[in-house]
Amino acid sequence: MSRIGLACMHQPECPPADAADCQAAQVLTHCPVLGYSLLCNGILTFEDTGCVLPNGLVVSPRRPLPPPPVTDGHEEVDS
Repeated sequence: MSRIGLACMHQPECPPADAADCQAAQVLTHCPVLGYSLLCNGILTFEDTGCVLPNGLVVSPRRPLPPPPVTDGHEEVDS
């Protein structure tokens, strides 16, 4: 069921917002300028992989961290 109480009309039906695969729901609206999409189950997803669930809970982005900086093995000492 979607956030506004209407049943999902997609086949197969979109996963609910509390399912593990909730971000697999169909996109209803996409705004590339602002970087978000509204999914059928009421989740608002962002290009940085974060999202806001219909109950207002914010899920932090899950993008990979950048690799650590490469060093030459010598540490700089402050005097």
